[in-house]
Amino acid sequence: MEGKKWLRRHQVLVYAVAVALALAVGVGRPTWAIPIEGLINPVLAVLLYVTFLEIPFVRLRQAFTNGRFIGAALGLNFLVVPVVVWGLTRFLPPNRIVLVGVLLVLLTPCIDYVITFTDLADGDAEQLTATTPALMLVQLLLLPVYLWLFVGPEIAAIIEAGPFVEAFVLIIALPLGLAWLTEAGAEQSARVAGWQERLAWLPVPMMGVTLLVVIASQLPRVQDTFGQIAVVVPIYIVFLVVMPLLGRLVSGRLGMAVGERRALVFTSVTRNSLVVLPLALALPAGYELVPAIVVTQTLVELSGMVVLTRVVPTVLLPEPSADDRHPTVTSGE
Repeated sequence: MEGKKWLRRHQVLVYAVAVALALAVGVGRPTWAIPIEGLINPVLAVLLYVTFLEIPFVRLRQAFTNGRFIGAALGLNFLVVPVVVWGLTRFLPPNRIVLVGVLLVLLTPCIDYVITFTDLADGDAEQLTATTPALMLVQLLLLPVYLWLFVGPEIAAIIEAGPFVEAFVLIIALPLGLAWLTEAGAEQSARVAGWQERLAWLPVPMMGVTLLVVIASQLPRVQDTFGQIAVVVPIYIVFLVVMPLLGRLVSGRLGMAVGERRALVFTSVTRNSLVVLPLALALPAGYELVPAIVVTQTLVELSGMVVLTRVVPTVLLPEPSADDRHPTVTSGE
């Protein structure tokens, strides 16, 4: 598995090349955006499939019983994040449309590629996978409530379950089921086992393909309106900085293992932009700027994730030293 090790060691380089290609395509060939956009869900499904293949399903079953992590993820995403978002939006200009766009994307935790980012940072991806049904259901229930509180009842009424359910079935449930069948088949067939082993080097390249497809397809959406929505970029950047620190603090208070702590950091910071984008596109007349505001968060977040997959395991939450794992016991004086 030398290829896999090399890719993990140089993953930031792979992502940088993918982002550079995406920028070149997005700026140089904006007419390609629509056909490329049709690839987002299939590419995400493949990305999650190869990620799930790396998760032993016996550990995944155990993860469903970890109420402490699931409770922490829900509390961080639906109690702490709304407070942070409310505070950050106080710095926005008094523009209802901009506010709706920022709230729509920052109040919804990611349920798809966050699992891959967590895995690439050597976090507890199986625990995060087990938490995604709860994250999806609770955000569907609470997003209208938060929009009603922060904006008004007329905005809360436009939230629909369809995009959330479709994304969960196609991007989470289907790849997870296929990965389980592959793992079960690998125990019975050498050919399937060989297939699974060859797929083990794909998570990093598929993450690069995902970056390429998402950025190249969405960049043209924001090019013509960037002057109007540039005000949201600092808000998104501050969110990327603040939430990992809060995730680290909360997970440390709960005494979690380092893998769980990294997973909690990633679920606190990654947002559900690709799922809420259809909601943004379906908003009534007068809200045409909201999709560009959502897409801008995607572009900022993906750039930040390239950094966080390296910073979280090496700086923010490194593996404990031998002394930390086995503290020296000294006799009392």
